[in-house]
Amino acid sequence: MSDQISENTREVLISMQKNEITEYYIYSKIADRVGGENGQILRDIAEDEKQHYQFWKRYTHQEMKPSKMKVWFYYILSIILGLTFALKLFEDNEEEAQEIYSQIENEIPESREVIADEDQHEDELLALISEERLDYIGSVVLGLNDALVELTGTLAGLTFAMRDADLIALAGMITGVAASLSMTASQYLSTKSGAENKSALKSASYTGLTYIITVVFLILPFLLLANYFLSLAITLMVALLIVLIFNYYISVAQDLNFRSRFFEMALISFGVAFLTFFIGYIIRISFGIDI
Repeated sequence: MSDQISENTREVLISMQKNEITEYYIYSKIADRVGGENGQILRDIAEDEKQHYQFWKRYTHQEMKPSKMKVWFYYILSIILGLTFALKLFEDNEEEAQEIYSQIENEIPESREVIADEDQHEDELLALISEERLDYIGSVVLGLNDALVELTGTLAGLTFAMRDADLIALAGMITGVAASLSMTASQYLSTKSGAENKSALKSASYTGLTYIITVVFLILPFLLLANYFLSLAITLMVALLIVLIFNYYISVAQDLNFRSRFFEMALISFGVAFLTFFIGYIIRISFGIDI
């Protein structure tokens, strides 16, 4: 059958065949780790990939080995950043393969069925995967967003009001810890009295832990550097990086628009920071406070 296709198409099929067997091992390896219902879903996807591999083999007549580096990369990523994020990222990176598949439909009409599986079946199966960290993503967003808005604003105001890195760090830490405890308690009571089928304790824990971790990262520059203006600048860059990483994670894991979410969250956080910085300057001048 290989003589019925062009050499260029054959090279493409060999590349696609290698991708299919790599995907088979990625899904299989992760399935063995997670087990349960999610594991079964991944095994079903893995079997689909194996069938696709066998289909392309009918035309290439070659056995292909998986990319071990890619298999281990996505396996480790699924442990660190979660099952859904790793698999969605992997599928996003495979979209280029779909475009290549469409180029060979004229030579291999039967390939349309394989392409349809790649486009639809995997997405349907991945949508069935349940992951706790994404069930409580609303609590994480609440803790992160509140910490970014409150702390960037507070630290900006304190920077001009106090002009001392140690004092700013101390005041910021006290404010951050108190706010995180308050936010944790509020989230617990809100979830417990709400209609959502979620654990109030877990929801509050996700919010509080996210809040305090964000606080630590934002205050760290003031603890390490004596120059308070430089510390504030680094803190704002850290805040921007947190917004960037978090929104990228959410956009991949939940198929959301990255750009709009990123700019909205960044605009709110930095808008409050600059406004509070200006308020701190006005208060200092108006009351003649000098620390």
